[in-house]
Amino acid sequence: MRFNTLAEWLSWQESLHPSKIDLGLTRVHAVLQQLGHGQLNCPVITVAGTNGKGSSVAMLEAIYQAAGYRVGAYTSPHLLHYNERVKINAEPVSDQLLCNSFEKIDQARGETSLTYFEFGTLAAIDIFAQSALDVVILEVGLGGRLDAVNVLDADVALITPIALDHADWLGNDRETIGREKAGIMRADKPVVCGDAEPPACLQQIADSVGAQLYQLGREFYYQDHGDQWRWQWDGRIRDALPQPALRGDFQRNNAAAVLMTTELLSDRLPLSQTHIREGLTNVSVSGRFQVLPGDVPVILDVAHNPQSAQALAANLAAWPMPGKTYAVTAVMADKDIDAMFAALSAEIDHWYLTSVDIPRAAKAEQLGATMAKAAPGASYELSANVIDALLALKGIVRSNDRVVVCGSFYTVAEVLAADYNAGLALSEQKAD
Repeated sequence: MRFNTLAEWLSWQESLHPSKIDLGLTRVHAVLQQLGHGQLNCPVITVAGTNGKGSSVAMLEAIYQAAGYRVGAYTSPHLLHYNERVKINAEPVSDQLLCNSFEKIDQARGETSLTYFEFGTLAAIDIFAQSALDVVILEVGLGGRLDAVNVLDADVALITPIALDHADWLGNDRETIGREKAGIMRADKPVVCGDAEPPACLQQIADSVGAQLYQLGREFYYQDHGDQWRWQWDGRIRDALPQPALRGDFQRNNAAAVLMTTELLSDRLPLSQTHIREGLTNVSVSGRFQVLPGDVPVILDVAHNPQSAQALAANLAAWPMPGKTYAVTAVMADKDIDAMFAALSAEIDHWYLTSVDIPRAAKAEQLGATMAKAAPGASYELSANVIDALLALKGIVRSNDRVVVCGSFYTVAEVLAADYNAGLALSEQKAD
């Protein structure tokens, strides 16, 4: 074996390919054929979109697990441990299993150079292929058409809401981005869209490919009934459903699309009302309006584009606090930072602008200059890093205040890595 530890494998993979992002399926397809995994022996659900992918994958996992099915899920990026990307029945796979698959891929690739993400995607497929699963859920990393995940044909494609993000790679408007997302469609296979106002290209591409498009608000619907809701498609009804255990009214859009997806696979993977209810009630996703308990609640949210920032703002507005709301944020420089700040400014009383140790990250000074333009009059200060910003809050916050940590997966990961699991208790420990 080339390496003995997962850390060594991952460090090597980061520099194996000339560029970190190199979209295209040629390399992945060639290695996949060498591995002998042309298609998995169970239904495959591929999830693309700008926002809501992680929540949708988590709901699918929770519902199918409630029914007793063996579920494989591949997501990215991870927050704390790489193993989070490859899960079987919601449990991250072991270091050894990943290392074994990396070795097989290394042998199969020959002279083919692979990116970090391509290596990980192939490892997930290899692990799933040998794990006797009932269903596999794959989250697209970037775009869809040329993403490594798209090397497998989806039995059902799920496209979550589409917004502007990764403009350098995907385009500057929703129609262009939508075409990339639509690349996961397949002939004679259904595709579900959870975007209530999708770009027109989705229907056009579905027609040209020969895929049947099921669109929220057109083929399937949901209605709120007090604390519960009803889902309906073609005379089929799921009634008295609990609200998803993920904060935000928009999660019902995601849940409605998830139920449409499960319905399209119901001949192979039947589900009862109890399974649906249990899955929606028990679903959880780290870093999506995740509230760490304590005298001062700390809210972790990976919101990193304007649409997700708007969703975070709506969640904050729906959960008001009598005191002040402080934000600690670090953002990648290639994001629409102006729009993110503008979306959140009404809900934040004071900002701590900082950075994370990632080449793509914007510097705190850059965020300050952007804040001055995007939200004139906003109260903010600069901080060296995320934890320093939290420590600075130690002597300021009161029990009726709250702290929001947002801006990227890396920003949230800084807090989770510090085991910030008791509100602001960690800052008191570090200060002593």
